[in-house]
Amino acid sequence: MKSVRLWSVRNARWLKKVYDGLEWILSLLEPILRRIGYDRLDKPFAAIEGVIKGFFFDSQSCGQCTLGETGMACPMNCPKTLRNGPCGGVRQNGGCEIKPEMTCVWVNAWEGSQRIGAPEQTITIIQAPVDNRLRGHSAWLRALRIRTGDES
Repeated sequence: MKSVRLWSVRNARWLKKVYDGLEWILSLLEPILRRIGYDRLDKPFAAIEGVIKGFFFDSQSCGQCTLGETGMACPMNCPKTLRNGPCGGVRQNGGCEIKPEMTCVWVNAWEGSQRIGAPEQTITIIQAPVDNRLRGHSAWLRALRIRTGDES
């Protein structure tokens, strides 16, 4: 999946547009989704999300997706699972401190955010620490609930 993950970073601009379009569609469907019940929909949404985001981004299904803020690179692929930038052990060639053969996830995130054309502030937004209770749950539904004030 590494090659698809890197392809996704190289094509971050249009993938971000697709991602934003999906958010817009879910926003339109929100009243129906709420009526059906978010809890009832969580498992099927998480399964679909896992397949799609797993394939394109090698997503680790943390339930707190930050792809839009990290240049379409999943920060959970970092061996240290750092969500707020590189650890400081990035090698001269951009390699990971833990896995030298792997490019640092945050090098990819920076490249992807530049391709999106996002302001530099987007990638520097401080993300909340990983809440492992959300692992395996739908990040799409969670983001929708937060936007509509249904969840904090």
